Amino acid sequence: MRIEVRQGLPPGQRRLAAELYWQAFGGKLDRVMGPEPRALAFLERVMRADHVLAAVDAEGRLLGLAGFKTPAGGFAGGTCADMRAVYGVWGGTWRVLMLRALQGDVDNERFLLDGICVARDLRSRGIGSALLEGICAEAVRRGYPAVRLDVIDTNWRARALYERQGFIAIRSHRIGLLRYVFGFNAAITMVRPVAG
Repeated sequence: MRIEVRQGLPPGQRRLAAELYWQAFGGKLDRVMGPEPRALAFLERVMRADHVLAAVDAEGRLLGLAGFKTPAGGFAGGTCADMRAVYGVWGGTWRVLMLRALQGDVDNERFLLDGICVARDLRSRGIGSALLEGICAEAVRRGYPAVRLDVIDTNWRARALYERQGFIAIRSHRIGLLRYVFGFNAAITMVRPVAG
């Protein structure tokens, strides 16, 4: 399969991008972002095409994506107003508070990967590796010396991919009582040097 990694989302595939993202992260975000139809509506609303790399096939079909975070924002962050528009005032407010408690800050020293996902039926075909290489190339293009990501302690498959791609675990951050909401105990920070 021919894989091309491009900046932005393919035309007309915003809904598919939201579905891929939810497929990858819905397991840990469902209690806060669910129900699924609202989560997909929120993701479609907030996804930033200027903060994502997309893996596509020869026909331009979306196979996977890798979001990133910069001081200008993240791929699927959105604002309080976006959250309230989809979930209402009360529903949006408590969701914002829960997500802020979980999310890390922007790393101004390293390029920050903010979520990578590949269509479930296309995994183990090199798409994730191609996206990671694309993120590393984007980091170099932007002048960063390294890429940083966080992976949850229960996602051993993703961590193995990151390790094969040269990422090294540098710390583990326990999330305390939030584990009862999000379903994992800790986030592991991993870094890969890309320049210098």
